[in-house]
This record gives sequence, structure tokens and C-alpha cells, in this order.
Amino acid sequence: MRGLRARLVVVFVALAGLSALTAAGLVYKQARDLMLTRTEWSLVNEFRLRVSTLTENMQHPPGRAALQQLANGVAPAFLDATGAAVYGDSGLVVSGDAAAALTPDLRRRVAAEQRLVYQRVVRDGDPYLVVGTPVLLRREGTPSGVEVYLVSSLHPEAADQEALVAAARNGVVPVLLLAVLFALVAAGGVLRPVRDLDRAARRLGAGELDTRLKVTGRDELARLVKTFNATAEALETNVSMARRFVADVSHELRTPLASILAMAEVIEEESARLDGDLPEAARLLNLEAGRLVKLVEDLMEISRFDAGAVGLVVDDVDVAQAVAASLRTRGWTSEVEVDIEPGVRVRLDPRRFDVVMANLVGNALKHGAKPVTVGLRTADDIVIEVADAGPGVDPELLPRVFDRFSKADAARTRSDGSGLGLAIALENARLHGGTIEVGNRPEGGALFRLTLPREPR
Repeated sequence: MRGLRARLVVVFVALAGLSALTAAGLVYKQARDLMLTRTEWSLVNEFRLRVSTLTENMQHPPGRAALQQLANGVAPAFLDATGAAVYGDSGLVVSGDAAAALTPDLRRRVAAEQRLVYQRVVRDGDPYLVVGTPVLLRREGTPSGVEVYLVSSLHPEAADQEALVAAARNGVVPVLLLAVLFALVAAGGVLRPVRDLDRAARRLGAGELDTRLKVTGRDELARLVKTFNATAEALETNVSMARRFVADVSHELRTPLASILAMAEVIEEESARLDGDLPEAARLLNLEAGRLVKLVEDLMEISRFDAGAVGLVVDDVDVAQAVAASLRTRGWTSEVEVDIEPGVRVRLDPRRFDVVMANLVGNALKHGAKPVTVGLRTADDIVIEVADAGPGVDPELLPRVFDRFSKADAARTRSDGSGLGLAIALENARLHGGTIEVGNRPEGGALFRLTLPREPR
């Protein structure tokens, strides 16, 4: 019930069901009233005519035999007559099963009002129509003291009512099923643009800034799509300008920084001839210049990823040899324990794989503790695990480890790294169709897990 589709279906079905039930109820009531009214009037008119005919030449006061003849003559005249009863000076005369259905209220009304009266009664669960009328002396128009009653079963009408109820019920069920079908179709039509917007927003959030949606129609959803496209276009423009600015600044800084770094190295080499604090200043100058050069290089690399200007130069590589070469280049061979069997070959970009391993192992050596181990697990994909025995990653930092400029200690305003290494490693892994995950081991220490397909996707 939390989904918009479910809510639309429920509301649609509820309205359709309520409408169908209301229509069926009104039709049933009208048909029932019409059917009962027609039956009652037909029965009452036939009863009145029959009583008038049978009592036209009756002698008054009639004897018991005449009352019995009247009772017998009234009851058989009706198809569903249960019986008749006649009250006179000679007492009560009954034909058939009629006396039990007579009510004192009906007799009082007939006697008091001196006119034809009828009412519906239910006896033992069966409905009946009871009609009563006084016999009036024709010439004087005065009561003769004779009352004639007829009891007629309404069982056929009750059966017809049940048939009406069944028909109404059987009519509502298909309406509800059609309502569900139409609701699903309508919900699909309404929610399709919403789903498209959801997918487009996800793609936009994932960095696909060229995401646009096709505008169809002129309704509110079409206006929403137009707004989304305009927002995406503005975002793409702003991000592109920002990326171009970073790339341009990084490019322009590269040459002067290289010169500054060269001069800083020369100054540090000659620092032994300097007096006072100048040697230490020369060393710090060289160190900071190196850090700045590394930051600019990382910014340029990130800019290339953002611009989509990064490609793969794939080769068939032995994973053990590639890891060993990466460690040997940086002088880490003696500091890292490698547990990778030779012979596992994967197609990847050796240079970018070297960048990934350098960042993962360098991060473990810098922020973790020895022993630092590199292991390999193979399945459909290959999984390289880099683990250390340090304090691990702060749980609050785990979701942001691969964010740009994310650092292990947010309180430090300065650190040896740029905060871009792990972000660049993740981008290179994704470029191969893989990913990098991070977690803390139960025995202590951080664990980075690099997953790569055997063929770049």
C-alpha cells in the first residue's frame, strides 16, 4: 500500500466497486418494488372482484354453509393462494391454511376502517400477502358483519428477489475485475513517466549528465519532464564548466610546478651550505612542492575521468607478475606479503592496474599496520584482497572512503595524501567493469577487495 501503483489500483477499484454496488442496489430496489407492487395490485384487484361477485346474491345474515362456500370460492381463484378465512355471525370458516397467517392488527384495521386492507407477513421464514375486506350490503352500503380474508404466498416473488440479488452480485464481480484491469493499465500509463524520471534521476546522480527525457503531451507530467531536462542541461553546463576550469588550472599549473619542484630539489641539495633554519626550510619546500605536484597530477587524472577522455589499453597480463612489478617499482617488496599463485592471466590495462594496486597498497602501508598482505581469489571474476593489521577504518567513514578528498582523519588539515588516491583507484576499477569494496576484518585491520572481470566490460 506504500507504492503509488497500489494506491491508484485500490482507489480505482474502490470507486468502481462503490459505483457498481450503488447502481446494482438501486436497480434491485426499483425492480423489487415494482415486482411486489404489481403482484400486490394484481392480487388485491382480483380478490376484490372475486369477493364482489361471490357476495352479490348472498343472503344476509348468511349461514355457516354460505360462509364456507364463500371461503371455498375465494381461495381457489388465485394461483398461489394458501387459503381463505371468512368471519360472520356463524363464526369463523376457513379454507386451506389461512388462519395462522392472519394477524390481530389486520383484523382490527378491517373492522375499524371498513375497507379493503392488506399487509405482508412472514411466517416460518416464508413471506405472505394477507388481504382482508368487509362485505357491505349493496343497497344500504352498511357493514354486513362478514369479513373475508385471503392468504397468498409470495414465495415466487422471494425467489425472483434472490435471483435479482444473484444477478446483481454476478454483475459486480466482473465490474471489479475489469476495474482492476483498467486500474493497472491506467496506473501503468500514469506511472511510466514517473518511472522514466526515476531512472533518469538515478543516471544523472551516477554522473551521466547528458541524460534527457522525451517530452510527450502537454499535461503536468510533461511539464515536469521539461523541468527535469532543463535542470539536467543546466547541471551539465555547470559541471562541464567546473571540470574544464579544474582541468585548465591543473594544466596551467603543471609546468610552473615542475620548475618549482626542480628548483626546490636543487635548493635542498645545497642546503648543507646554508645556515640556521634554512636547511629545514629547504627540505620542507621540496616536500610541499612534491605534494603540490602530486595533487595537480591527481586532479588532472580525475578531470580526464570526468570528461570521459579515459580509455583502456588492454593486454593479457599475469596477475602475480603485475602485482610484483607494482610493488617492486615503489620499493615495497619487502614490506608486503604477497600470496598469489603465478599463471592467473587476465585481460586488463597494465598501467591502470598498477595505479589501482599502488593506491590500495600505499593506503594500507600509510594508514594501517604491518603485516600488509595481498591475496587472490578466482571465480567467474578475479578478486584481489589487500589487508592490513591496523586499527581499521572508522565505521562512520566507511561509506565515504572512496569520496574525493576523503581522508582518514578529518581533523587533519594537512596530510601526506591528496585524498584522491582511492577515488582514482575506484574509477580505474570501474573502467574495467569492476569495483572496489572496503570493510573491517573481525581480527582487526582494513580489507580492500578489488573485483575485476576476466575480460573488461
